[in-house]
Amino acid sequence: MSGVENQTSARQLPPHVFVLFGATGDLAHRKLFPAMYQLHRKGLVPDGFSVVGTARTKYTNEGFRDEVFQSMQSFVKGGIPNDDVWRSFAERIHYVPGNVDKVEDFRNLHDYISQVEEERDHGGNRMFYLAMAPRFFGETALFLKESGLADTKGWRRLIIEKPFGHNHESAAALNEQLRSAFEEEEIYRIDHYLGKEMVQNIEVIRFANSMFEPLWDNRSIASVQITSSETVGVEDRASYYEKAGVLRDMIQNHMLQMVMMTAMEPPSRLRTEAIRDEKVKVLRSLRRYDIEEVKKNVVRGQYRAGEINGQAVPGYLEEKGVAPGSKTETFMAARLFIDNFRWAGVPFYIRTGKRMPVKSTEIVVQFRNMPKHLFFNQDGNLGPNLLVIRINPVEGMYMQLNVKRPGTDNVVVPIAMEFSQPSDKSPEAYERLLHDAMIGDSTFFTRWDEVSLAWKFVDPIAEAFADSSTPLHEYASGEWGPQAATDLVQGEPGIWWPVYGEKVPSVESLLMCEKAQAVEVK
Repeated sequence: MSGVENQTSARQLPPHVFVLFGATGDLAHRKLFPAMYQLHRKGLVPDGFSVVGTARTKYTNEGFRDEVFQSMQSFVKGGIPNDDVWRSFAERIHYVPGNVDKVEDFRNLHDYISQVEEERDHGGNRMFYLAMAPRFFGETALFLKESGLADTKGWRRLIIEKPFGHNHESAAALNEQLRSAFEEEEIYRIDHYLGKEMVQNIEVIRFANSMFEPLWDNRSIASVQITSSETVGVEDRASYYEKAGVLRDMIQNHMLQMVMMTAMEPPSRLRTEAIRDEKVKVLRSLRRYDIEEVKKNVVRGQYRAGEINGQAVPGYLEEKGVAPGSKTETFMAARLFIDNFRWAGVPFYIRTGKRMPVKSTEIVVQFRNMPKHLFFNQDGNLGPNLLVIRINPVEGMYMQLNVKRPGTDNVVVPIAMEFSQPSDKSPEAYERLLHDAMIGDSTFFTRWDEVSLAWKFVDPIAEAFADSSTPLHEYASGEWGPQAATDLVQGEPGIWWPVYGEKVPSVESLLMCEKAQAVEVK
């Protein structure tokens, strides 16, 4: 195929039929088809690979292929040409209209897939991706079993998107439905944050560098901060967001996943279950809060009208689809504690929200201060050492160190040693995760016990939020959340460290942390 790149055989995918439910939806157009196209363009998919999409909308195969091509002009950077690469990919795409609440339509889909499998050698392997409303997950799994679609001579796998339930009880009920049709090792619960290059790089930074792992504990680390900020509001997702809020939308999955990756113990080996076992241990050690403890350690907020990048934006209560007087939180900050030997006493601060000044995701590891007696009477800024892992929008890391200013007598200033990589050199998260699922690597997917323990941590916080005595703070759009979130870190470290893109003073003007000044590392 002209224009298709050659990749190493180690990344070559096995033959299979990729069955995509919700094939006309936003997720399929924005993420899934572009990801599969990139895998095809790189020469990673074998001849025995086909995509069969299904949804309610009536399309022919050709009509659906045209729809996918047009959508990828918007969702693949720079668009894609109508060349041999696209045409060879389009030949793999099929479409069958149907409803997910009718078992007859599943049987029709089964018949069509059987015909596709007769045309190409797919090895009897089937991947099912549920890119649909979560309320259909359990029923769809049962219909896959009842219709015979899940009965195949090869392997079968099921990928589902978040949210996985809305509390522990509903998640357990959903899991029971899924397990009646699929084994646990066949279920891939996707969290796209785990597909990001620098999130996966955390374990390499820690476990492949002797300069970090010996210091990765409460004797050397004072605190950890994890920020994931968005500039957008709820946009057209108010119906979902009113039920979820930032607690269920971000904390229960993405934020806790980054906490686990940062705090996990070294696995016994670099194998899927060994890594996932260590992540689960973090959740088992995560301190759970009652209502009064939530009030002391958790801050929730809701954005009001303000400005983002000089443009006026409405408050949450003015957004289309939001209930009058809604108490849904759009921001949350929390002080977490992991009560194990490694992390005892070290606060993990997390914050995430909408309508914040910049879009950024970073992890800041602050090391304990050196004794200041040597430089106590010296001019300059003896600040803490930092290790910052940048996940989005730039990928990389930097270390903040103290050195003597050239040409002075022991005037101390902070400097930054930085590594960054072009984000366009890294595969998109969905491309990486689809590849992993297709080869059967579930390392960066969520196991049921992770989901269960995450809900057991989140549910008491949700109950506290439902209590009228728990405050809901307001913050203007374009601000870093309410003042209460700033007050949360006043003890240690004293500030929220700035993230990429934030307008703050330069590195050379850094003052000591206890003076509550911020720094931008360029």
